[in-house]
Amino acid sequence: MAQCLAPSVQWQMRLTKNAMEPSPMTSKMWNSFSLKPSRKGALKTSTKFRICASANGTINRLEGLLNLDVSPYTDKIIAEYIWIGGSGTDVRSKSRTISKPVEHPSELPKWNYDGSSTGQAPGEDSEVILYPQAIFRDPFRGGKNILVICDAYTPQGKPIPTNKRAKAAEIFSDPKVVSQVPWFGIEQEYTLLQPNVKWPLGWPVGAYPGPQGPYYCGAGADKSFGRDISDAHYKACLYAGINISGTNGEVMPGQWEFQVGPSVGIEAGDHIWCARYLLERITEQAGVVLTLDPKPIEGDWNGAGCHTNYSTKPMREDGGFEVIKKAILNLSLRHKEHISAYGEGNERRLTGKHETASINTFSWGVANRGCSIRVGRDTEKAGKGYLEDRRPASNMDPYTVTGLLAETTILWEPTLEAEALAAQKLALNV
Repeated sequence: MAQCLAPSVQWQMRLTKNAMEPSPMTSKMWNSFSLKPSRKGALKTSTKFRICASANGTINRLEGLLNLDVSPYTDKIIAEYIWIGGSGTDVRSKSRTISKPVEHPSELPKWNYDGSSTGQAPGEDSEVILYPQAIFRDPFRGGKNILVICDAYTPQGKPIPTNKRAKAAEIFSDPKVVSQVPWFGIEQEYTLLQPNVKWPLGWPVGAYPGPQGPYYCGAGADKSFGRDISDAHYKACLYAGINISGTNGEVMPGQWEFQVGPSVGIEAGDHIWCARYLLERITEQAGVVLTLDPKPIEGDWNGAGCHTNYSTKPMREDGGFEVIKKAILNLSLRHKEHISAYGEGNERRLTGKHETASINTFSWGVANRGCSIRVGRDTEKAGKGYLEDRRPASNMDPYTVTGLLAETTILWEPTLEAEALAAQKLALNV
């Protein structure tokens, strides 16, 4: 089981007592959505979600049940089974009771769902089977309740087409890949939208804020929109045991980023998908819309990516820079294969502007954020380290991207002629 890295928390949302109709989220309302420590004497394993008043000012009588601690009365726990829906970017989930706490996915039963309702199976043969693959602590229910990342199979045991985890697991279990200990650090960008108008949070409705510049890692009511969402998500990830390593406000106002890693192999995809699920649930509670669209606002605004930092054991050792260059050469030869799998709508983002490379041209450089692959100054100086693939879109499938990177740089071998030609092109590019 993923370990708990943060203490339990108490959620509190205050809503205007006299409001008769829901109103769009405003900057003042953000101060009401905050994480606060549990009251003194509360059980350490309980996570409390408190709603002080409903929209019409009456006390919300669900509070007692939401905060109810059942552990003194039963050993049973709630497991939230999570899977990826038919679009390839939507997360679905449903709950079931488990007779006792578990430590490993193998202790959990397989389950099923109606694939015809998620776009993953025909109505006349709609049963899809869930295989539990990774366990995280549940920051919403607290206690020993868990979140379970699953992948999906036919009743005959074959991965369904949208099950990208199965292929990635096959790659990461290859002995050659295992021996190279692939590390991943994934930078997930996302955009928060106002619920009623689907316009970025903090933007005037039907109009635009000031140009980009002050918003990246900015502070202040006129520069930072949605910090409470980001902070709530950060703590929820730590509680769950997700290997989250940081967060920051992004270049476009209303846009944020969190980073997960370093993670080894298939773990990177499991952690990103669980982190995405938590973010969906938190924005749901806050009444804010989450989008992973790679270019949510057209025009002179940054898009949203999912930059993927990658290294192997030889890259991290002395002489690793030459190994990195060989990996970049392989990546250049499979540029089209990677681009086709790096997210829907990515052509709207990879234009050669706004810190991106052109989608049609492969390039690499040291400290150059306008390249397909960036190598850091520290890596160049040390002669070892990692590379950053800046091509993946914010809505990419992390299983697909991480699996492709390992496959292309470890398992795939180009012909000598292709390798020589690519080396010449890359030399000219640099």
